[in-house]
Amino acid sequence: MFYFSMFFQYISQYMKTRLQYRADMVVELLSDLLFQAVNLIFILVVFGHTQFLNGWSREEIIFIYGFFLVPFAVFSSFFNIWDFNERYIVKGEMDRILTRPIHSLFQVILERMELESLFGAITGVAVMIYAGSILNLSFAWYDFFIFILFVLGGALVYAGIFIALASIGFWSDARTSIMPTMYNIGNYGRYPVDIYNNVIRYVLTWILPFAFVGVYPAAYFLGREEWYGYAFLTPLMGIIFFTLAIVLWNVGVKRYRGAGN
Repeated sequence: MFYFSMFFQYISQYMKTRLQYRADMVVELLSDLLFQAVNLIFILVVFGHTQFLNGWSREEIIFIYGFFLVPFAVFSSFFNIWDFNERYIVKGEMDRILTRPIHSLFQVILERMELESLFGAITGVAVMIYAGSILNLSFAWYDFFIFILFVLGGALVYAGIFIALASIGFWSDARTSIMPTMYNIGNYGRYPVDIYNNVIRYVLTWILPFAFVGVYPAAYFLGREEWYGYAFLTPLMGIIFFTLAIVLWNVGVKRYRGAGN
């Protein structure tokens, strides 16, 4: 209950702060929409030269992209830790975090929230509805709950990977970071994995399982029965990678040396 109370108090303070600068928030929303639109245009340009990509139609790829946007929006809203190494390790903000009687990772997550990123989920759902209407997809009443389960699983996969990367900063206080590179690799998860060679497919499934953020769970709603097994592994993969990331974080915190001499 204490953590729930802290969570909603942080959200309350965050909304008060953001609403003081409405213009900035609107600009951020528009920039996010523009970024998503550019990615969608890229898909349309690719399919302007071919109707199918290894058996996947344009609308199916668009549907996968739309699904990918939903867990990615959840991740971006609550796990915005791209600059963790620079801000908390190099600049010493972690010293302040560790003086408070609450888990350090929970504090970092709450401090770096960007709730406006949740609007990306609305865009993703709209894209899915558009593609689904063209594909004439039908959904059962329980698919809504499966959708929520898959979204949470995909968000936890993303969170687990990037929390693990942030934890590396406890052993190395260098300013360089591999997070931008990992972010680019994560984009491969919004395309069908069978368009890649076996090595990349294996990496995106079991080592850096970004495929569980987009293509695998989306394949369930597309009726791709050959991928159902992978689709229902999404929540489990999310829990496994998120748990491993927390363990790595807790070990790393114990090795943190502080920002002083």
